[in-house]
Amino acid sequence: MTTSSTGTGGSQQVPSGVSLSERTAHLCAETALFMRDHVLSLVSHDLRGPLNAIHSWAYVLERKLDANDPAAHRAITGIRSGVDQQVKLLETIVDTTRAGTKTIALSREPFALQALFSDAADEVRAQLARSRGVSVAFDSGLSTEQFNGDRARLSAALWLMLTLAVEASASGSKVTLASSADATSWRATVVFDATPAALDDESLPHLLEPFARTQARAPREAGRIAWVMSLCKRVAEAHGGTFTQGEFQEGQPSTLVFQVPLAAP
Repeated sequence: MTTSSTGTGGSQQVPSGVSLSERTAHLCAETALFMRDHVLSLVSHDLRGPLNAIHSWAYVLERKLDANDPAAHRAITGIRSGVDQQVKLLETIVDTTRAGTKTIALSREPFALQALFSDAADEVRAQLARSRGVSVAFDSGLSTEQFNGDRARLSAALWLMLTLAVEASASGSKVTLASSADATSWRATVVFDATPAALDDESLPHLLEPFARTQARAPREAGRIAWVMSLCKRVAEAHGGTFTQGEFQEGQPSTLVFQVPLAAP
């Protein structure tokens, strides 16, 4: 069965006593937290390679030094000491800080996938898309499929995918959330026509932080995602799945794909 909707059907999955605006504020904070820890992870990884190389070359140089040149030996000792201090900082500050999201605890329970998708689309329409003049369409290939996973985490990932797509879309354009499932996995695909300048247009309403929106426009190394999408990547991986992001090219369709196996990892 395939359905398409641009209306506001479905119900918002907001806990009792929590308003939609409060939930959106919580999702924005979660997005910022995962982005921070993703950046720290990149810093830790990308700095360790050069530091290890400096440490190794220091030993190579030390063997070639004149044993009667104390100044040169002090210089090499200072270089190794500086490297050790930087590694210690990475371990005690960077790695410790990002430990909070290093492992995601999942609260698994069965739920209907169709409702998960339609609720996410409704929420983004209400909180951002309408005020931006962007329509959000939900094209579903789902019927009564159930999934045993962390509904709150998965909902946050879908919300962020749609929110970034709306943020990067011009007024009058359409963002499409497509859902499908087969015997082994389910997939969420968000497609939109990229207008990168919309991310930085301060005349428009925004939910994502300015830094996150600016970085999302930056060129990315092959295989890496925009930092702001780290929550999606971590939630997908925690469920044994994958998240991929296409490039932002002016006026060209851009795609975000979230795929999770039906069987728990």
